[in-house]
Amino acid sequence: MQANEIKELLEASIADSQAQVKIEGSHVNVVVVSSVFEGLNAVKKQQLVYGVLSEHIASGVIHAVNMQTLTPAEAG
Repeated sequence: MQANEIKELLEASIADSQAQVKIEGSHVNVVVVSSVFEGLNAVKKQQLVYGVLSEHIASGVIHAVNMQTLTPAEAG
């Protein structure tokens, strides 16, 4: 799976979001900024992102995900 495919998937699945995706070997580094994250704790934010990627993680297409989940205010 290519970085642009993951970016499009995240942005289509998480409302009002912008994603940055870098792939380094089998690791995917993701930064997602969305107003949907307002009022959510870190675990809930991560669960939203994992929910979008879970099928690809389960199949082994994505091995490991490092993520940052930010509200627009946190992103500055």
